[in-house]
Amino acid sequence: MRLVKNLCRIIVGIVFIYSGFVKGIDPLGSDYKFTDYFNAFGMGWMNATTLFFSFALSLAEFLIGIALLFNLWVSRMAWGSLLFMFFFTPLTLVSALTNPVSDCGCFGDATLLTNWQTFWKNIILLLLAIMIFVYRKEYKSSLPLVGQFSFLALAGAGMLCLSVYCYRHLPVLDFRPYAVGKNITEGMRLPEGTEPDQYEVTLKYKNKQTGEVQSFTEENYPWQDTLNWEYESSSERLVKKGYITPIHDLVIEHPTLGNITEEILEDDNHTILAVAYNLTQSDVQYQPAINRLAEYAQEKGIRFYGLTSSSERDIETYKKRYHVPYEFCTADEIQLKTMIRSNPGVIILREGTILDKWAGKDVPDVKELQDTDLTAYCVYSREQMQRIYLVYSIILLFFVAYLLIPRRKGKRNN
Repeated sequence: MRLVKNLCRIIVGIVFIYSGFVKGIDPLGSDYKFTDYFNAFGMGWMNATTLFFSFALSLAEFLIGIALLFNLWVSRMAWGSLLFMFFFTPLTLVSALTNPVSDCGCFGDATLLTNWQTFWKNIILLLLAIMIFVYRKEYKSSLPLVGQFSFLALAGAGMLCLSVYCYRHLPVLDFRPYAVGKNITEGMRLPEGTEPDQYEVTLKYKNKQTGEVQSFTEENYPWQDTLNWEYESSSERLVKKGYITPIHDLVIEHPTLGNITEEILEDDNHTILAVAYNLTQSDVQYQPAINRLAEYAQEKGIRFYGLTSSSERDIETYKKRYHVPYEFCTADEIQLKTMIRSNPGVIILREGTILDKWAGKDVPDVKELQDTDLTAYCVYSREQMQRIYLVYSIILLFFVAYLLIPRRKGKRNN
């Protein structure tokens, strides 16, 4: 029985840590997901609280998971896991039945689950959480109460600092199809042997002589008989679910050239995209640095575009107010939010491959780019950042091991 109780504690702890961590390193992603849910359930008035809930939910999940996994303060934290599951299990059942948002977002972008998969996952976790709650007083830690509290406080402070860093800059781990090193063209392509969604299209035509409206398929509709038939309407029905590519809605529209998506993705030179999904909400203090980067790109013959989902009127107002020296193209807002978790942010492309991404506050001074190849600069800066992350990770692992490994008190000789 002891093995079963500890197994329940460890499984729930790992799931909570994973869920809290992947949401915590992408607070804006959770913010967007909360907004989707509030809008879907007619609670748009709650949208001002989404960022707070993003930080609070991930931190609470992470702390409960740490407590359960490392057997710290379980008698109290068992309440937290049980309340979590009692709240979210019915909520995910409603989501599974109504499907207001296709992906629950419970594991961020790291692991995508359907609403039904999330519900059954929560049923299992609920049963395990009940087991932990029933036997909560039998879990004993090797650390004193003050030590347990101190460990949880330090873990919470560390997670909160990491979340704030990722919010102010970019997620330290990127699970999205627009991560650095990913090729956008590959992300839009169907793998060999797969098929897209298949739909049955129904076309309705009106007979000009009798006024009768008849339904046709794509194989037999009277598109050539314009003397007798007049198009009325059309509808489609999904008949077979197919493979959905990681990137499936990216279309970049130039104000005069039209769709230039393919042109950008096939360019063997660098392309710099200044992404601001909503110009009216963009942090304008970083616009001067982006303007200087655009002027540098023009000097070097590098393609530079702004990307936004804002209206033409908002674009023109923004360009005049902040002296923007580049053209704006438009794209879908969801795709822009997925591309980069910053408003504004900058993406460097070459032949469709993402070489680097910078949040608005991290756009480099053009002096750093003057006498270097842009690809080399991107590779070097990413390697430097990875070394820093590795050092911090090793320090963290040693710190955790030091706190958790039991230590014996030495005996004094008389």
